[in-house]
Amino acid sequence: MANFAEIVDAADELTLDEQESLIDILRRRVAQRNRARLVREVAEARNEHQSGRSVKATVADIMDEIRDAP
Repeated sequence: MANFAEIVDAADELTLDEQESLIDILRRRVAQRNRARLVREVAEARNEHQSGRSVKATVADIMDEIRDAP
């Protein structure tokens, strides 16, 4: 497998139209992966809630927890 620098160098060899097509393809793939990750996270959250592993919290509680995180 090529490393990142090799891929960037290879992309420089493409025509402008090919580079734009590559960007479009990569953006769609990234969006698809993000959607898949979100679907998994929602399913996990639903499972936690249904099994009683979730806890009620206020926005302030959540913000405090975020601020206290390492």
